[in-house]
Amino acid sequence: KQQLRGSPRAVDYLKRRGLTGEIAARFGLGYAPDRWDPLKGAFADYEQPELVTAGLVVHKADEDKRYDRFRDRIMFPIRNARGDVIGFGGRIIDAGEPKYLNSPETPVFQKGSELYGLFEARQAIRERGYVLVVEGYMDVIALAEAGFAGAVAPLGTALTEDHVQVLKNFTRHIVLAYDADNAGQTAAEKWYTWEQRFEIDVRVAALPEGGDPADLFKADPGALERAVEGARSFMQFKLDRVLGAADLGSPEGRARAAQASVRVLREHTNELVREGYIQQVAGLTGFDHAWFKRVGRLEFDEHDNVIIVPDKTE
Repeated sequence: KQQLRGSPRAVDYLKRRGLTGEIAARFGLGYAPDRWDPLKGAFADYEQPELVTAGLVVHKADEDKRYDRFRDRIMFPIRNARGDVIGFGGRIIDAGEPKYLNSPETPVFQKGSELYGLFEARQAIRERGYVLVVEGYMDVIALAEAGFAGAVAPLGTALTEDHVQVLKNFTRHIVLAYDADNAGQTAAEKWYTWEQRFEIDVRVAALPEGGDPADLFKADPGALERAVEGARSFMQFKLDRVLGAADLGSPEGRARAAQASVRVLREHTNELVREGYIQQVAGLTGFDHAWFKRVGRLEFDEHDNVIIVPDKTE
């Protein structure tokens, strides 16, 4: 924090992102100077192996050199649900790669089990009755700055089963606030399985393409709330995208929509859930419901045409 206050460039970056000193203090933001070993001034023994184990210092054994892992970056302390700092994320200020750098995995920090902002959001999650999952650190912080608490973000990974087990201790309702393209690319099958195993409800609040939840909330706080209220199940979200892009006014368009819908329908492992969506798609495309009922036995050739696999029991 002292380094942040002493770096006008870093402070200016945060101000340009619309962040105040209050929000920076709430999330414990800091700055790692653009030098190789400023941590020497913070630790009496820069050679202690614990600094390497914690991922703060890199040791190049072949050259017997040590240097700070984070340099010239805005620093984001990563806290577990109890509030203990277990790692760090660093965001580069100017152009460069990687844009974000996380602590390496350590005995106390596993990226696939931790969510950024959970400690700060836990009370709001319980009050709201759901958790909003966004894509990154700055989404969480910008939403908090705008007055929307209750958002968390994975740490450079897709959401995992461990994340779900952590979140269900706070709420059974998970809303994904990704832009439409990213939400569509998320592997839905795992969510269908987790919904049944952990008795959770997962929905997608589809934002405008390229949409940013914090910008949406700043421009119109009610818009994000409405997007959350109108959040759809994963299958409904994916089917809506398929059918919304189809020409349902022609037989050819309806045929293509039906075949594309089959790919989505067959993802769900629950036959009863699948049945409800089959009825919906059959009604919209005008094709025989019985054709969709065979969805579990459909395969596709190299041209993306449906192949009906004969049922040997018939």
